[in-house]
Amino acid sequence: MLGLLGVGVVAGVVSTVVSLASIVSYPALLAFGLPPLTANVTNTVALVFTGIGAAAGSRPELAGEGGRMLRLGPVAAVGGATGAFLLLVTPAETFELIAPWLIAMASLLLARPPAGRASGEHGMTARVGLFAVTIYVGYFGAAGGLMVFAVLAATFAQPAAKLNAMKNVLSGLANAVAALGFAMFGPVDWGAAVPLAAGFLLGGWTGPKIARRLPGAGLRYLAAACGLAVAIKLGWDSYAS
Repeated sequence: MLGLLGVGVVAGVVSTVVSLASIVSYPALLAFGLPPLTANVTNTVALVFTGIGAAAGSRPELAGEGGRMLRLGPVAAVGGATGAFLLLVTPAETFELIAPWLIAMASLLLARPPAGRASGEHGMTARVGLFAVTIYVGYFGAAGGLMVFAVLAATFAQPAAKLNAMKNVLSGLANAVAALGFAMFGPVDWGAAVPLAAGFLLGGWTGPKIARRLPGAGLRYLAAACGLAVAIKLGWDSYAS
């Protein structure tokens, strides 16, 4: 329990700063002996608490964004539900093969200069993009927050810390809906989920304090570099085997 609590704290900080919680927590669950599917759904259930902690820790960045979150939140929630449904009824091999490419493209999108102006969340492109990446969040999860961050960065001309806070809320909603489905129908290991969730809550609350101290370009480039490293690692694991 102490080990999973510590893993959750580290992963929660990593999630809110560079959007890569599952890269820390999922392998840890496997190392503790959980089968892959059980580890995946248990991780998603526990990740809900990262979103709660991050929302609490990101209140300064989220000030004035309530209306936008209410408009985009349902899109993220439906995307997360769709991904969870697909995970429960289809094999994961297809997503494991395309995930490295999706993560790499999102990372490169983050590395480009930010948008000169906001295209607005009312645009169909923004909604479709958010829906697509939150399907991924609900289904596979690895670096899903980074992909949400990339979509937001391409859509809104906002500081990186504010985009990061919005990402935490929207990916948290997608995770929450997916977690509800997994809690009812998936093989969740609650003995592992509870201490991991407690760590996620603490790490999610701490992470925004670190993110707001990083320069905007530095936060984007750090997330992009970590995302590319993850894409290379996942690509090697998927295609070499």
